[in-house]
Amino acid sequence: MSRPSKLTVVGAGAVGSSVAYAAMIRGAARHIALYDIAEEKTRAEVLDLAHGAKFVGATEITGGSDIAVTANSDVVVITAGAKQKPGQTRIELAATNARIMGSLMEQLLEVSPEAIYVIVSNPCDVLTMLAHEASGLPAERLFASGTTLDSSRLRWEIARRAGVSASSVHAMIVGEHGDTEFPLWSGARIGTVPILDWTVEGERVFDEATLEQIAVDVRDAAYTVIQGKGATNYAIGLSSSRIVEAILSDEAAILPVAPVLSGIHGLDGVALSVPCVVDRAGAHPIAQAPFSAHEQELLHRSAASLHEVAAGLRG
Repeated sequence: MSRPSKLTVVGAGAVGSSVAYAAMIRGAARHIALYDIAEEKTRAEVLDLAHGAKFVGATEITGGSDIAVTANSDVVVITAGAKQKPGQTRIELAATNARIMGSLMEQLLEVSPEAIYVIVSNPCDVLTMLAHEASGLPAERLFASGTTLDSSRLRWEIARRAGVSASSVHAMIVGEHGDTEFPLWSGARIGTVPILDWTVEGERVFDEATLEQIAVDVRDAAYTVIQGKGATNYAIGLSSSRIVEAILSDEAAILPVAPVLSGIHGLDGVALSVPCVVDRAGAHPIAQAPFSAHEQELLHRSAASLHEVAAGLRG
C-alpha cells in the first residue's frame, strides 16, 4: 500500500491556519501537519482542528514547533513571515522574509527532500526566486501561489457584473502577485463568448473602461479586506488548498502559479504567474499560452520590477 498523502503548512498564523482548515474540509490530504516556532499557538490550532476532524472524514492533524513534524511531506505550503508594517517598504519586508525563508528551506529540505514547495509568504514571487537559487530545486518543484487568488477575485467580479456563475468565467490574472499584475483580457471568455461581446438584455456589459476598473479593483482587493479586518485569510486558504489538491490528485489542472521561468515568453530567472499545468510533479508553464503584444509588454514590465527587487536583496 502507498503511504498516505502528507501536507505540511508552515506558519500557524491567520493564513497558515486557514490553509490547514481549508485543506482539511476539502480532503486535500490524508495527513496535515502544522509547523510554527510558536509552540503554544501551534498546539492550540492543531487541537482546534483535530476536534472537528470527525465531521470531515479521515484526515489526521498533527503539528508543533519541532521541524520533525514536517518530515516526509509530499507538499509543503509556506505561509510564515513578517507582515508589512505601516511605512515599511516592499524591499524591507522582502529582506526580512528572505532571511526567514533561507533558514526555513534548509531545514525543510533536510526532512522532506522530495516534496513540492508552494510559497505563499509575501512577496511570494521574489521569495520564490531567492529560494530557488538557494535550494537548487528544479523550478517545477518550488513555486509561488502567485495570482491564483487574484484570478478568483477577477472571475468573481466579472461573474457578478455578468449575472453568471464564476465557474462559467474563464479569465486569469498573470504577472507579479502585486502592483504590476494584469488580466489576460485577450483570452477572457464568459462561457464561449469573448468578454467584450457579453450582453444582458441586449446591452453590452463590458467596455474597455469597465475592464480597466475591474483590473484596478482586483489588484487592490486585498487592501480593502485588510483595512476592514486586518488580514486576508479565508480566500488565500482556499486557493492554496486548491493548488495542493491539483498536486496530490495529479490533476494536470491549469492554474496561474509562479515558478521561476526559463525561456517562457522570452523571460529567464524570474518567478511570474503564467498559466501552468499543475500535477504531481509540480508546476509546468504552458509555453504556447497566447499573449497579445500589449500583454507581452506588461509581462516584461512585471518581470523588470521583480528583478529590481531581487537584485536589491542580493546586494
